[in-house]
Amino acid sequence: MTIDIGPVQLIVYGFDQPKFGGGIAAELNRLRDLELLRVIDALVVYKNPDGEVVNIQMTDLNPDQAEQFGAILGGLIGLGMAGEEGMKAGATAGAEKVEEQGGHVFDPDNEMWDVLDDIPADTAAALLLVEHRWAIPLRDAILEEGGMAIGDIWVHPRDLIAAGLIAAEAVEDSTMPKAA
Repeated sequence: MTIDIGPVQLIVYGFDQPKFGGGIAAELNRLRDLELLRVIDALVVYKNPDGEVVNIQMTDLNPDQAEQFGAILGGLIGLGMAGEEGMKAGATAGAEKVEEQGGHVFDPDNEMWDVLDDIPADTAAALLLVEHRWAIPLRDAILEEGGMAIGDIWVHPRDLIAAGLIAAEAVEDSTMPKAA
């Protein structure tokens, strides 16, 4: 069994006084039903007004897919660390780790998530690891026609605002009289 993986994105959201009413889950379900998006792992951490922390976790992957995804993640990390030997060891370790964590990539009990314990009361944080399924046919068509990915970047509205601020500074600097 193989798993065809599209581009994967990690998104982190913060919620000040969250109002979780089901809208986020409904939208994820809609995107899943349209086969546009797949949730590889999602972890929501909520600290209620009394300071009690509650974790909610979900995935769209079945156990076999989750282990295969863990193997791919671990294999790629291992390849970077130690070449082909590292790739084999990393794939095994990645699959085992995801299996140990019940099919999840995120481990809320791991010390690297300690920062989530530091969120203020009556706030929440959400980590979403999503796969963009819509991009798989486009990627395959590009590869079929001899193309290859040479880079990508997500451009957010705040990036465009920052570009405008930089451009405005450049214009302002170029119109300012030069000091003698």
